Amino acid sequence: QVQLMESGGGSVQAGGSLRLSCAASGIIVNTLAMGWYRQAPGKQRELVARIGSFGSTNYADAVKGRFTISRDNAKNTLYLQMNSLKPEDTAVYSCNTKYYANDYWGQGTQVTVSS
Repeated sequence: QVQLMESGGGSVQAGGSLRLSCAASGIIVNTLAMGWYRQAPGKQRELVARIGSFGSTNYADAVKGRFTISRDNAKNTLYLQMNSLKPEDTAVYSCNTKYYANDYWGQGTQVTVSS
């Protein structure tokens, strides 16, 4: 079975850092395109960062230069390093992948950034 489990969220002051993890089972993260999404209260879910099957990365304009997406094949885990956090980064963050035409999502992890 495919399962994604996020962790690493929490509360942090503006300017702080967090590293989110997405542990995967049933898939090999290094072989798939994966992404981090977030949804803030009253807002639509948006793509934050994506890493392609060959390692290319893309970031939302709002997080460029502050967030880094990466993966560790040995741990079969996707990461999102978030630096210089801003209150507007507050959201539930979820990881996602498409596998055999199906979307898979983790449960999400809450990130709260206070000013």
